[in-house]
Amino acid sequence: MGTPAVLVIASGNAGKVREFGALLADLGLHTQPQPEGLEVEETGTSFAANARLKAQAVARATGQWALADDSGLSVEALGGAPGVHSARYANSDAARIARLLQELTAAGALSPSARGARFSAALALANPSGEIVLEVEGHCPGQILEAPRGEGGFGYDPVFYVPEAGLSFAEMPRELKAELGHRGRAFALLKPQLQALLQG
Repeated sequence: MGTPAVLVIASGNAGKVREFGALLADLGLHTQPQPEGLEVEETGTSFAANARLKAQAVARATGQWALADDSGLSVEALGGAPGVHSARYANSDAARIARLLQELTAAGALSPSARGARFSAALALANPSGEIVLEVEGHCPGQILEAPRGEGGFGYDPVFYVPEAGLSFAEMPRELKAELGHRGRAFALLKPQLQALLQG
């Protein structure tokens, strides 16, 4: 079966592919984005289910090992929304943030304690035949700010505040976001298992 030397990142999102590449840099893997034009329908009802769907589809399409993540924001006052629909909540980052802030105001979630949220990232690794061999999930608890802060990151980063850092995701240096963020935490769980697989 062989271990992965090429790892296809099951995403067309350039920001995500870069972030993955940086997190995997010291494993000696050659990471590349999924083929252009390959669309995988995310029909799962959980982040883990969507990560599995994407990893399997991309592995089968490329004949390579594939790593997929499905991540998103769950806001308590909105009953867990946007959840698995985080990326499809509106058609741009700015519009997604505007809709989120509007819905929190409409829900009467005005104090920081009423604006609890968490980012989740589920990772799934499929071998070239499309079989899932590793799965992990990481979480980062936080709160939704009333207005965006910071210039970095993407998606909901400017309004996601992490109390233990005293910063929004968009204000954090990349290293800190990699350590505290949901994807970083999921990677911390995945990495030793992936390393063992590479050495196996």
